Amino acid sequence: MTFDSDRKFIHTGNMDEQDEVAQRDTESDESISIEPEHSEEAGERRPEEKIAKMREELSTCRKEKQEYMDGWQRSKADYVNLLKRFELESKSAKQAGVIKAIETLLPAFDALERSKEHGEVPDGFLAIAKQLESAFVSLGLAEIGRVGEAFNPAFHEAFGQDATEDSAHDDIITVVLEKGWKIGDTVIRPAKVRVAHFTSK
Repeated sequence: MTFDSDRKFIHTGNMDEQDEVAQRDTESDESISIEPEHSEEAGERRPEEKIAKMREELSTCRKEKQEYMDGWQRSKADYVNLLKRFELESKSAKQAGVIKAIETLLPAFDALERSKEHGEVPDGFLAIAKQLESAFVSLGLAEIGRVGEAFNPAFHEAFGQDATEDSAHDDIITVVLEKGWKIGDTVIRPAKVRVAHFTSK
C-alpha cells in the first residue's frame, strides 16, 4: 500500500481549520457568558447614579427657589415701605402747604375777629369773615384757648396771672388775649392767655 502525502497534507489542513473555528467559537461563547454579567452590573449602577444626580438637581432647585422667594419678599417689603414713606411725605407736604397758607391769612383773620368784637366790621366785610372762617374749618383749623380751660403749656402761652382765692380755679385761663390755632396735633400758634393763680391767706 502506497502513502499519499498530498492527501495527508489536505487532511491536516482541514483539521487545523476546524480547530481554529472551534477555538473561535469557544472564545465567542466565553465572551458571551461574561458580557451579560458585566452589563447587569452596569445596569445596577446606572439607576443609582441617576437617582443621586436627580437628588442633587432637586436640592439645587430648592436652594434657588428659596433664594428667589427671599429676594421677592425683600423687594415686596421695600416696595411697601416706599409706599408708606411716600404717603407720609405726601401728607406732610400737603399739611405744610396748608399751614403756610393759614399763617399768611391769620393776621387778616385776627383783625376781622377783633373788629367783630368791637362792632366795627362793615356789613360787606362780615360776609368775607364768614367765608374765611368756613375755609379755615374745611382745612381742619381748630381754635385753641377759651376762658375756663385748664392751662396747658403745649397749647397756651401765659402773659400774666390773676390772683384767686379758690384753689379749684388755680391754673385756669381767665382771659384770652389772642386765640391760638392748630391743625390736628400740630399747633400753628399757641393762645396768648392770662391764668388764675391761687394764693392762700
